Amino acid sequence: MQGAFHWLRIQVFCYATENEDLIHDTMVELLDNDEFDVEVCDSEHGNRMIILQQELKKQKEFVALFSKFPKKLIDAVIDDIENRIDDDCVFYLRLNKQKAVQGEYAIAHHGDVISVTGKVVSHPARKEIAVANLTEFLKGIAPVQCAQSEPSE
Repeated sequence: MQGAFHWLRIQVFCYATENEDLIHDTMVELLDNDEFDVEVCDSEHGNRMIILQQELKKQKEFVALFSKFPKKLIDAVIDDIENRIDDDCVFYLRLNKQKAVQGEYAIAHHGDVISVTGKVVSHPARKEIAVANLTEFLKGIAPVQCAQSEPSE
């Protein structure tokens, strides 16, 4: 399997009304480590807000991240891949933060999200090539998931 991304950035905003430890633990679970950047700032209403972010740069990190997602989510991304990659070969995915806190990964259709953004490998840099490369990568993830989720006898 060829490299899928040049980089992936995973980012989440933790607002003053949210449990920082819970959001932190969710990111640790998603990324398998706690080596993310933490930025403390003020929200537009003046409340304290924390931004947790990590950039992944290795193929095994990309595989590990996408392997956590259920087949249903991977299939939905593949079905909508044309809308998830822009003309600059940048991929966008928004995960439902509240479901992620509960250990479930699903696509978000609102603003409370864990954002996954990445530059898709494409030589030459064209959207069609990026779509084909990422589709191939995602289809390669499904067998990995099945092998992990099958009960052993």
